[in-house]
Amino acid sequence: MDSKKASEASGKMSDDGDIASVMGFSGFGKKARTFDLDAIFEQTRRTAIERSQRVLEERQMEMHVEEEGESSKSVKPSVHSQRDKAAAASSRVQKKESSSDSGSDSDSDSELIGPPVPPQHDDDDDELVGPPLPPGYTGSTAHSDDDDDDDDDEEEEVQDDDDDDNPVKRIPDTHEITLQHGTKTVSALGLDPSGARLVSGGYDYDVRFWDFAGMDQALQAFRSLQPCECHQIKSLQYSVTGDVILVVSGNAQAKVLDRDGFSVMECVKGDQYIVDMANTKGHTAMLNCGCWHPKIKEEFMTCSNDGTVRTWDLNSEKKHKSVFKPRSLQGKKVTPTCCTYSRDGKLIAAGCQDGTIQIWDRNLSVHTKFHCRQAHAPGSDTSCLTFSYDGMTLASRGGDDTLKIWDIRKFRKPVNEVSGLTNYFSMTDCCFSPDDKLLVTGTSVKKDEGNGKLVFFDRASFQRVYEIEVTNASVVRCLWHPKLNQIMVGTGNGLVKVYYDPVKSHRGAKLCVVKSKRKEKHAEALTQDYIITPHALPMFREARQRSTRKQLEKDRLDPKKSHKPEPPVSGPGRGGRVAAHGGTLSSFIVKNIALDKTDDSNPREAILRHAKDASENPYWIAPAYKQTQPEPVFADESEDEETDKEPEWKKRKI
Repeated sequence: MDSKKASEASGKMSDDGDIASVMGFSGFGKKARTFDLDAIFEQTRRTAIERSQRVLEERQMEMHVEEEGESSKSVKPSVHSQRDKAAAASSRVQKKESSSDSGSDSDSDSELIGPPVPPQHDDDDDELVGPPLPPGYTGSTAHSDDDDDDDDDEEEEVQDDDDDDNPVKRIPDTHEITLQHGTKTVSALGLDPSGARLVSGGYDYDVRFWDFAGMDQALQAFRSLQPCECHQIKSLQYSVTGDVILVVSGNAQAKVLDRDGFSVMECVKGDQYIVDMANTKGHTAMLNCGCWHPKIKEEFMTCSNDGTVRTWDLNSEKKHKSVFKPRSLQGKKVTPTCCTYSRDGKLIAAGCQDGTIQIWDRNLSVHTKFHCRQAHAPGSDTSCLTFSYDGMTLASRGGDDTLKIWDIRKFRKPVNEVSGLTNYFSMTDCCFSPDDKLLVTGTSVKKDEGNGKLVFFDRASFQRVYEIEVTNASVVRCLWHPKLNQIMVGTGNGLVKVYYDPVKSHRGAKLCVVKSKRKEKHAEALTQDYIITPHALPMFREARQRSTRKQLEKDRLDPKKSHKPEPPVSGPGRGGRVAAHGGTLSSFIVKNIALDKTDDSNPREAILRHAKDASENPYWIAPAYKQTQPEPVFADESEDEETDKEPEWKKRKI
């Protein structure tokens, strides 16, 4: 009986529901929807996992097809079968979630919970694969969008693979800026580890500081100084922490400056009369090169013409830390021209004038650990030594126009070498690219005989893969910063060029090229300071200055303030003003009397030329003495001629 009543009641409710839906007010009495967030997140997670699995399976299938050489058509059914499985699984999960939600709310059976799965079409026939579209879904049902996205992703991956395979495409040379250091050779460049500041030094004794974040398009250095007086700058390098700079010049004493150019330390000079250089406290001859330890921030190294390589501690400037003495085959002293640390700081390498490259263990200063006797031509200055980032390869730039690469584990002969790279400077650089696949160096040229180039070599094959024509002067210094991915170049005509790529490079030169030049403040915009006197009487109180422009307009109307100063008088003078000839009597005499150009050869005629006018028109003196003045008697010219013929001793002395 009860079941019969329940069935009748349910039938009545269904009839009422049908009537309400027909009449259009079925949703008036429905309670608010409730969302199961955990179910939505779980559905989203499963959908993402299934999509990633589907993409991974497709890639594996494509790789399998490429290996076996099968056609793509035979693979399509299997690919679509995977898609069907994934779509079916997602539909099952979707039905399960919707059914669980329908238990709580029967009216929301037809609504979709969670993100809808995009439908996919079969390539052969345009049948829908996967669950049907939910009502109200406005997304594109075409399968070409997903395929295009997949194709774009694959193309980007292929391009990335090409960039990985071809390191030339990573060279940042699409844009450049030029910093004007001076007119002479830029012989030193240094960039701090963060890439924020660049420091340059040259043959003009100047050291200039450049701040990329503080510069605008005018590209002006914010500081210039001469730390070593009249000595050419040989090397500049920031420490590992970037707080101090090592300055190596033609002097025998290296200096350490802070980031703002103030002196921190100066190495002591040794005694030049001591024969054994190990017994002196410092260098006694001109320095050639210097660098910081890559791990210990207080230690640095210098080499000099006194035949020693010395390490120093920043905290003890009175004496060196250790001494390394390069020796020739006969045991004689040789001059080191360049020096460097290995990447781990355990080895010290020096290139010498006899063509040798000598490498010591940092803790054993007597005997060399590696030694190559004929690395470069004897008598040439090896201008640079640099270790690769992996620490196993050493590159050397020789004064014999060569570039060589060495494996320090087999140090008897170079792995590769190239010649014909002109080198006129004892500090011409070479450096490795940040990915360790390229080796970069510069070439030198004579004046008006071509352009200096920046040459790139592949490290493995040592083929010349790329080159950049920098300017019509030698390329001396080159620096490739790994963080900025920018190349700094110092040239022989006083320029510092920075090469960068807007996409591949970071910060550095990109910061200053986007800033416009600052407007110069004109002198007329500077007005008189306004003094505020709040308690002054009205008659003594100054009018409050409203704006600079109005004050300037008032000053223009004032005849005194707008009076233009008169220029100096040229010529004899006018308007009561006398031309400037000096303020002393002597200068007046020199100008008017001593420099008189009138030359009277006969002084008697010069005196008597006014005698006729004086006798005919007496005015001052003649009338007063007219009665008492005797007649003047002048000697005749005939008598003068006769007296001239007489001998000297007969002439009357006057």
